[in-house]
Amino acid sequence: MAIKPMLHPRNQHREGYDFERLIVRSPELAAFTTRNPRGRLTIDFSDVDAVRMLNRALLLTHYDIDFWDIPDTYLCPPIPGRVDYLHYLADLLAESNDQKIPHGPDIKALDIGTGASLVYPLTGQHEYGWEFTAVDIDPVSIKSARQICTRNGLNIRLRGQNNPEDIFEGVIGPDDIFHITLCNPPFHASLEQADKGTRRKWRNLGKGHSKKLNFGGQNAELWCPGGEIGFIARMIEQSMDFADQCLWFTSLVSKKDNLQPLSRLLKKARVAEFKVVEMAQGQKTSRFIAWTYYPESQRSL
Repeated sequence: MAIKPMLHPRNQHREGYDFERLIVRSPELAAFTTRNPRGRLTIDFSDVDAVRMLNRALLLTHYDIDFWDIPDTYLCPPIPGRVDYLHYLADLLAESNDQKIPHGPDIKALDIGTGASLVYPLTGQHEYGWEFTAVDIDPVSIKSARQICTRNGLNIRLRGQNNPEDIFEGVIGPDDIFHITLCNPPFHASLEQADKGTRRKWRNLGKGHSKKLNFGGQNAELWCPGGEIGFIARMIEQSMDFADQCLWFTSLVSKKDNLQPLSRLLKKARVAEFKVVEMAQGQKTSRFIAWTYYPESQRSL
């Protein structure tokens, strides 16, 4: 297996997928594997069921998640990239902790839009032991996340967001304190845009036309009014009301062109500091934006 040096050094998936190891832990995966031209085991990544089974095997093998399932048509996230975000967040928190990576439940993390998969709390608790609060606007996602928690005996706080215009209001209580928030915001501005993106992805995979949405995905997972930039702009504006209750607010930003207008909004919000953290995963480059209202002298964990 070739090492993928672009993934974070602590990422368990830097050497690619060890299908032999995965099949030992999750024998059901074997039925979905094929040999590529080099004779190595792989799966058809355009097959929704194969990707779901791969995720199940990865979560069991690397993160000790015995039960994981999501409703049909819901978003099935790529585990390595999602975990990379967590590792870089740990590095960000280490800057306020004498350069030591913080572990344990004293670190409070808030996952905005956790989805039916609950992927960030599942992997983040295993890797760092942080205490997670997971939020979603979709009742089906919350029900799925609760089932995953119950079946695995996990202590993850789940909160439903009832107002589609609110991001932090209604889920951050008056006594809540968080060290970090994380979010993978809806990318598209409309269902039509989401459909176009899906068709383009399927064409790139050589599969022609398909009605399948992005290997699953509900409306709230894929699009919202204003798209990614609109969502993060609302997040920035609303974060001002919770400036004292969170050390670092963060969000993934998939479109590089969105960084400049978001930076202008952060300057207007008069944050103490903001930064863009680049993450390269294989041939894809991603990033997240982070901002804090705390001056550096007050950021000690």
